Amino acid sequence: MSGFFTLEGPSFGPATGGRPRSLVVLLHGLGADGNDLVQLAPYWADLLPGTEFLSPHAPFPCDMAPYGRQWFSLQDRDPHRVRSGVAAAAPILDAFLDATLEARGLPASALALVGFSQGTMMSLFVAPRRAAAIAGVVGFSGALVAADELPVAAISRPPVLLVHGDADQVVPFGAMQAAERALASAGIPVAAERRPGLAHSIDEPGLEKAGAFLARVLPR
Repeated sequence: MSGFFTLEGPSFGPATGGRPRSLVVLLHGLGADGNDLVQLAPYWADLLPGTEFLSPHAPFPCDMAPYGRQWFSLQDRDPHRVRSGVAAAAPILDAFLDATLEARGLPASALALVGFSQGTMMSLFVAPRRAAAIAGVVGFSGALVAADELPVAAISRPPVLLVHGDADQVVPFGAMQAAERALASAGIPVAAERRPGLAHSIDEPGLEKAGAFLARVLPR
């Protein structure tokens, strides 16, 4: 399927100019597009001056709204349907990551994924299944799809930071707790940050935690 799609979207940086030394790919949620999460890049530009931020639009039009994009459909939230949707979109994202790294002459260890909601689902599914370990994953307000497969499916084990509001009414806070347990059981280093009173969103403390994580795992 990946050959039929070419992902594109807005970018930011590197703040230092010139060729990037590292790469952060931002994966938006259902019904948004790449213009949504690219707005996070300026928050982290001082910490990551040599980093380029890319925020691709998901490959499919959103089927639950008259605007926006989606990585996969969530009209039917049966776990098997969701797993099939994530698995179908994974090669599209993988091909984009491969091409992006190759074009910049960067190794996998110079790449981090940052997802929100559905973008977190994609990040947590794709990253451990890539043969060469990426630098890390930040997952805001998302969930781990096909958690039972992970101990066998994980080829690489990049560190993960999960950030989730405990007042989230879209993706319940318990999804973070379940993901944390499953990732740890699969031998993937994971840290989790509970954001008290936060709904389905990203707040300033969460951004600070994510920035510190990215600065630690990406090459300087």
